[in-house]
Amino acid sequence: MAHADRLPAARLMGGIPPTALVLLGIVSVQVGAAFAKQLFTVAGSAGTVTLRLVMAALILVAIWRPTLRLDRRTLLTVLVYGTVLAAMNLCFYAALARIPLGAAVTIEFLGPLAVAVAGSRRWLDGLWVLLAGAGVVLLTGFQGGLLWTGVLFALAAGAFWAGYILVTAKLGSQTSDGQGLALAMVVGAVIALPFGITSAGTAMLDPLILAAGFAVALMSSVIPYSLELEALRRMPPRVFGILMSMEPVVAAIAGLLLLGEELKPAQWVAVCCVVIASIGSTRTAKPDV
Repeated sequence: MAHADRLPAARLMGGIPPTALVLLGIVSVQVGAAFAKQLFTVAGSAGTVTLRLVMAALILVAIWRPTLRLDRRTLLTVLVYGTVLAAMNLCFYAALARIPLGAAVTIEFLGPLAVAVAGSRRWLDGLWVLLAGAGVVLLTGFQGGLLWTGVLFALAAGAFWAGYILVTAKLGSQTSDGQGLALAMVVGAVIALPFGITSAGTAMLDPLILAAGFAVALMSSVIPYSLELEALRRMPPRVFGILMSMEPVVAAIAGLLLLGEELKPAQWVAVCCVVIASIGSTRTAKPDV
C-alpha cells in the first residue's frame, strides 16, 4: 500500500523484533482457533469456517481494492489458491470438531513437513519423517477418545496445507501486492458458503454470531498474515520456518488453557516429536529448497 510505512500500525510493527512478530502471529492463530471452536455449537464447523473466510475476504478487499485485470495464468492461480484455502480450512475445522486443538494442529503439520523433505534422498530427512510418524502414532494411540474421523480430517487438512504452500509460492511470484490474496479469499468464501449455509442456516445472520466471526477472521487470518508478512521482510525464511514449528505446542497450550483439552504425557511427547522433526527438516534443508 502507498505510504504504508507512515501508518501507525506499520510503525508499531516496525518497532517489534521479527521473532516476536512470528510468535504473536502463532498465538493469534491458535487463540482464534480455540475461540472458533466455541462457535461450533451454534454455527457448526463449516458455518464457522464460512464466517471466517467471508469476513476475512471483506476486510482484505476493503484494504487492497483488487481488480480482475489479471492475465489468465494468474487468474487460474488465484482460483486454485482460493479452492485449496477453502478445502484446508473446512477439513481442519471438521477435525477440530472431533479431536483436541493440539492434536489436530500436530497431525496437520505433517503437510508442511512433507513439503520440506519432498524429493530428498538424504538419510537425515528420512529420520525427520520417521520421527514425525512416531509422533503421530503416539498421538493417536494413547487416547481412546481420539476419533479416527477427526484424524483423517486433520490429515486431509495437512495435505491441503502442503498444496497451499506450493500455490502460495506461485501466487507470490505472479503478484506483487495483496490483491491476489484478497481475490483468492473471495473465491474461498464463495466455495465455503454452501457448506456454511447447510451447517449454520439462519444462525449466520445473527449479529452476535457475525461479530464473533469477525473476531475469528481478525485473529486467524488478518492479524497473523500481517505479522508474518512484516516478519518475513526482516528475517531469513529458514528462521521463519523454525519459529513456525512451534505451532503444535502453542495449539496444545491454547487447547488446554482456553478449552480445557488435556493431553496425556505420551501425547505431549508426540507433539514434541513433530516439532523437533519440523525444526530439524527446516535447519537441514538445502538452500534451494
